[in-house]
Amino acid sequence: MWRPMVSTLPIIDISALGGDDTRLIREAADEMGRAAREVGFFYITGHGVDLNLIEHAYKTAEAFFALPDQVKRASYIGDSLNHRGYVPFTEKGDYADEVNRNYEAFDLALDLPQDDPDYLAGNLLLGPNVWPMMDRFKETVSAYYTAISSVGMAICSALELHLDLIPGELTRQMSKPISQLRLLHYVRARATTNKHSVNMGAHTDYECLTLLHQRQKGLQVMTRNDVWIDVPVIPEAYLVNIGDMMQAWTNGAFRSTPHRVLNLSAERYSMPYFVAANHDAMIKPFDSLINAENPPQYEGFLAGLHLERMLLRDFPYLRQRRGDRIWSAQHDEQGAVLNPFEKRMNQGAA
Repeated sequence: MWRPMVSTLPIIDISALGGDDTRLIREAADEMGRAAREVGFFYITGHGVDLNLIEHAYKTAEAFFALPDQVKRASYIGDSLNHRGYVPFTEKGDYADEVNRNYEAFDLALDLPQDDPDYLAGNLLLGPNVWPMMDRFKETVSAYYTAISSVGMAICSALELHLDLIPGELTRQMSKPISQLRLLHYVRARATTNKHSVNMGAHTDYECLTLLHQRQKGLQVMTRNDVWIDVPVIPEAYLVNIGDMMQAWTNGAFRSTPHRVLNLSAERYSMPYFVAANHDAMIKPFDSLINAENPPQYEGFLAGLHLERMLLRDFPYLRQRRGDRIWSAQHDEQGAVLNPFEKRMNQGAA
């Protein structure tokens, strides 16, 4: 049942989603739907992901980031054709309140074969993963990706039910998704004395949902009153938050909530999984969520193009490539890429 926390983020048991009791499934779906409408962030328990697998994935990420720089750079993301691989500390994004950004990452996604037609056609987000030459990295991380992606689809199916959509109306557009798993290693720079300084700047997530397991504090979420609140660590739970695509699909019913990461510890590891639609999915409000009192709030956009535009903001190597198809994004007067879903944050909320 719904159990509000000091942080105002609810904890929802989704174990019923793996069963056949339609009443319990509906209850879990509606609890998540309420949280998606009111907060945009919530915890889930009963997700079914083995805690040992989660720990193995963390340990694998830690071992990779502990490797010498030249070894990690052998998998540099800028050498890939489809945005996969190691992201060094120098690959800086562009966030307004980011004053102490200092993290590295490893990005991967749906692992497709070398002869995948979308990859061969030059798709920026689809194709094979880059796998470092490290013992059991591929096996462990692939197993984790499979497990967490299954949870993401179960949540999407439940939210589809909550919204009273036609079965498959949302999830059938996730058959070959551009969902990404990101292994992150935050490091508080030695010169940083303020432990509450920002490392990952304020942003919304670009996809449909994000699933995040936390072992360390540092994440903050912006409330409806534009106040930053700390997100407690619950080891057996995942955090789920709504992303841009889901906000648009639901015509604003679900909230893509700004969040950021602080330098509360010398090091912080996290593994966000971003649940996304297919590259060519048209993201526009579902017809059943539009009426005279609630007209369309968003123009349709392609899922892949939106993600490419936002990645352009986040990755210098993409800005150096600057393909016309991506660079046609919305910009401010200085040429920086804007994300309309971050409007509250851009208006100066504190």
